[in-house]
Amino acid sequence: MNVGDRVKFQFAGKEKEGMIVRIFPKKVYLKADFPRHSGKIVVRPIAILEGKSAASAKKKKKEKSAK
Repeated sequence: MNVGDRVKFQFAGKEKEGMIVRIFPKKVYLKADFPRHSGKIVVRPIAILEGKSAASAKKKKKEKSAK
């Protein structure tokens, strides 16, 4: 994963494509074109983009709140 690479990511339940603008140890800044906002910067954790178990963290929060 390098600056300038194109990456697909989830946004509002749909899959979008964006270009990596900045990379930090845990987060990535992506530049994506939306219908009413071209060049929007979206921040995503690297773990989600690589497909690691960051989605399971949401499940843990839901389980704690249910108790």
